[in-house]
Amino acid sequence: MIFSELVADLQMELKKDLAQIRFLLKKNPALAYARIVEIGKEVGKTYNIKLIVNFPKQGKIEEFEMYGKRDLSLIIDYDRKRFPIKREIIKQKALEMLGDVKTEDAYMYENKEGVRVFTDDWKIDILPHSVHIWTEFNEKVTAFCNWLMENAYEMKKKE
Repeated sequence: MIFSELVADLQMELKKDLAQIRFLLKKNPALAYARIVEIGKEVGKTYNIKLIVNFPKQGKIEEFEMYGKRDLSLIIDYDRKRFPIKREIIKQKALEMLGDVKTEDAYMYENKEGVRVFTDDWKIDILPHSVHIWTEFNEKVTAFCNWLMENAYEMKKKE
């Protein structure tokens, strides 16, 4: 459940600063983005994760109600090159938990490994050191990310 906790904390912290962020967006969008990134990093620190809030398409930064609810990168450990479980288990779990998705091996070079889970509309890139979620966190995506954090990254809920 660490992913659920992380995004709940992120959403709460972003909401606290929303007035300032909206003001900065009007005056200086780069400063607003920097503030959002800073909040993500602060929240991530409490979980020992580098958390990056992404805005992959123009205009998404103005969708305030979606802050912390989509398009996140979680860097867990830059030095990890392999998963503690087989990639096939990750792919199987994605199909089981997410339903109508495609899976493939990804980033398979220099003795690295990765998995991509995707549809025509979104994707999740899963690497041994990080996960990049390029979609909205619905119930299924959140459950899958919770499973990933526990099984592919061996991270347990804070006690």
